[in-house]
Amino acid sequence: MGSSAQEAEGKYTKSDRRIMDFVEDYTDEFLFMSIGQLAGRLGMSEATVSRCARHLGYRDFKEMKNDLIQKKAGKGAAGKLAGTLMKDQGFDVENWFDFQRECLERTRENLDMGQFQEAVQCIGSARNIYIHAKNASLAAARLLFFRLRRLGFQASLIPSGGSEVLEGIAHAGEGDLAILFSFSKVSEEGRMILDYAREAGCSTLAFTSRLYAPQEQRADVNLYVYRGEKEEFHTMSSAVAVIDALVLALSDSMQPKAAEKLMRLQKLKKKYGRRLYGKEDGKSGQE
Repeated sequence: MGSSAQEAEGKYTKSDRRIMDFVEDYTDEFLFMSIGQLAGRLGMSEATVSRCARHLGYRDFKEMKNDLIQKKAGKGAAGKLAGTLMKDQGFDVENWFDFQRECLERTRENLDMGQFQEAVQCIGSARNIYIHAKNASLAAARLLFFRLRRLGFQASLIPSGGSEVLEGIAHAGEGDLAILFSFSKVSEEGRMILDYAREAGCSTLAFTSRLYAPQEQRADVNLYVYRGEKEEFHTMSSAVAVIDALVLALSDSMQPKAAEKLMRLQKLKKKYGRRLYGKEDGKSGQE
């Protein structure tokens, strides 16, 4: 809190101490509260909350909350989200879409087209494809897995953590490809995969938000994705755009092989559709 919070406790009222304890114990929740919501939660008036902010050395409640957001920004998911909302003075859907456009534009500007074409070739020629991601990145990894499997590639998801990571990559070797989603940093699991891949002769491809990284943390092919600044809430829209671009480029390079694989899948859906979905044509509503 403010510097005044270091002074003698006798300066603060019982209500002040209740508010300070709540902010300390439920910081992430406090970041998204209005003055009315905080007052209602603690069973006191908004005027009491305002007085507490002034006792702590702030002009008002808004300044107190913004100061805490600034200190919390970039620290955990709640801090990043709160920092982004504060930046735009609250959520506005039009500003959000502007931010999405900015992420896509900066991705387009910094994405190496040579690396992109090499990624298409690596995926297209891979015997087996191993995909690893953690946390929010797992959603993008699952999308890539789904798209590649639909095109007929032998793709698998490596478990996110623990010894199962080693089990998931243990059989990779020459002719295989390991794909990592390591945007802001390479996880310990990602480093193990990169290290093992070099030893086994397995090629590597990484989705990254870093333009520069130590050589030992770089894959053979690196695709840049801009998702927002370090202290902001990170979007996945640009990552999904790059994934879809890869899939379309792969499909184009595989013609008519890609069409043949998709037609085979469609025939299977038609044949077994009634058993799976209770419909003659096998339409499930899924892409």
